Amino acid sequence: MRRRLLAVLMVLMGTAALLLCAPLADAYARGRTEHLLLQRRSDAVRFADLADRIRTHADRAELDAEIGRYAQLYGAGVVVVDTAGATIARAGAEPFRTGSPAQEATRRALTGRSTDRLPTLRPWGPRTVVLAEPVGRDERVSGAVLLTVPTTAARRDVTVRWSLIAAGALAAFAAAALVATGITRWLMRPVLDLDRAVGGLTAGSLRTRAVSDTGPPELRRLRQRFNTMAEAMTDSIGRQRDFVADASHQLRNPLATLVLQLENIEPYVAPGPGRDDHSRALDEAERLEELLDGLLALARVESGTADPVEQDVARAVRERVAAWTPVFRAAGLVLTLTGPHPGDLRARALPDAAARILDSLLDNAVKFVPRDGRVEVHAERGADGRTVVRVTDDGPGVAEEQLPLLLRRFARCPEHQNVPGSGLGLAIADEIARLSGGSLGVRGNTPRGLVVELRLPAR
Repeated sequence: MRRRLLAVLMVLMGTAALLLCAPLADAYARGRTEHLLLQRRSDAVRFADLADRIRTHADRAELDAEIGRYAQLYGAGVVVVDTAGATIARAGAEPFRTGSPAQEATRRALTGRSTDRLPTLRPWGPRTVVLAEPVGRDERVSGAVLLTVPTTAARRDVTVRWSLIAAGALAAFAAAALVATGITRWLMRPVLDLDRAVGGLTAGSLRTRAVSDTGPPELRRLRQRFNTMAEAMTDSIGRQRDFVADASHQLRNPLATLVLQLENIEPYVAPGPGRDDHSRALDEAERLEELLDGLLALARVESGTADPVEQDVARAVRERVAAWTPVFRAAGLVLTLTGPHPGDLRARALPDAAARILDSLLDNAVKFVPRDGRVEVHAERGADGRTVVRVTDDGPGVAEEQLPLLLRRFARCPEHQNVPGSGLGLAIADEIARLSGGSLGVRGNTPRGLVVELRLPAR
């Protein structure tokens, strides 16, 4: 947005400079043309007076000497003609008397009218101009004086003045551009700061605030109101998380006592329906205890204040696979590792994020993959530069329409309702990935099974 705003300001300033400089340059060119006309017209009037006074050979000689010196001094061409167009006197270059401007100037002069306008002089031309002055006045016009005037000096003056105008315009434009750049930065700094703060809140960093105190009053008020809103939202979310954590913790102690009492009275329960009811009650109590443990873990993840750090994902993957291998072997499953090599996979995430997420994924695999199944862990660098950890199994899998439910809290597929667990494992893993700036995705495997893919941002 800053570039677009600056581009708009630059276009406006450039247009304003052009609209100011173009008329100024044109006005000077017209003024210089008028000055040249006045200068040379006075010379033509003097030559016309001399031609009008010709009576003797001495008068003609005086006229020839005058126009000769003039032509030599100014490099101009001077021709004196009679009413029939015959040349009476000439010096310098012959005017182009058959061209339209010269012909029109001669016709006007023979009718008693002087040249009152020349084509506007510009750096590129015209190189010469023609003007005419009648010899005599009114009905006594006896001829005309034609001057072919070079415009080199006048065009040089126009070029110099136009260059100064252009230099001034460029300097003014550069100064205005610097001012516009400063104004743009002043305007956009609080906007960019708000954008950063919104991005931080979206990523789960509830401590992010807008800190810029510059810009217009409206943006400063917007920053204050945004921070007030963020504080209120953070306080509300914090109270909610504290309630979940406190409730889970407070329920955990009496629940642990209940489980202990159920275990203690088990020897005194006679075999039969009572023993079966006692076993089911104990199982439900233990399941509730596991659920509370999951809620506590989720509350700790959501309220965590740790900042992302750089970590060796390859090492974490190797260590967790080595730790889980005996568990998989005892369950009759095969766990294999492919992909990572020492030191070539690093990411920036919450402390120990890769290991904690991988623990959840492998724990799910142990629960849901049937005996003699295979689970493969693969780690690599993705095409987008992110670190990818992929857990693939050949278990029964999940129906396509139920895949989005796997990352939700307490979500369980109907066919897995009797499998031990709280339904929070993947939800906790997904939350850790999100707070780390990464993502967790689930899709079906071919021909059967699941693929769970973790993506963490590069360092």
